[in-house]
Amino acid sequence: MDLVIGPLDLPAHVDEALAVQAAAFGLGPDEVAVRRQIVLRHMTYPGARALGATVGGDLVGFVYGMPNDRAHWWSTVVEPYLRAQDHEEWLDDSFVITELHVHPHHQNRGIGRTLITTITDSATEPRSILSAIDTESPARALYRSLGYRDLARQVVFPSAAKPYAVMGAPLPLRGR
Repeated sequence: MDLVIGPLDLPAHVDEALAVQAAAFGLGPDEVAVRRQIVLRHMTYPGARALGATVGGDLVGFVYGMPNDRAHWWSTVVEPYLRAQDHEEWLDDSFVITELHVHPHHQNRGIGRTLITTITDSATEPRSILSAIDTESPARALYRSLGYRDLARQVVFPSAAKPYAVMGAPLPLRGR
């Protein structure tokens, strides 16, 4: 496998990245259109960065994230859930993994693990947080193997069909 992982100019490759996300997450065209605008807005935030995984020049996975800001929409939604569990401090000095997706044809090859550990290795924050659908899944198992633990469960995002779990881990990640 000719796998290359490196910096990704996500705004320039947003459609390729969203095609990976659509395949991995089962998104329809309307959802992709909404997420396109979200990704482009996120990449204008201070400290936002992305990595891509390519095989033979084709994008097969990506991750992006940024230092958390309590004023961002995601933080305002998860804050009451974290506060209820006495984990509100995780919103400060944290690097948020906003999206991590690997095309289904390339999963279970360590690509997701390499993407998330590489992007967090360059974080200056002492910890990382993320949200994942609140079911037992390969993604949640990966996060746990890296040191993430549940901070809040059954987090409901407006317009999301399923509840999410918010997970956090000290940096650097373990189990790399």
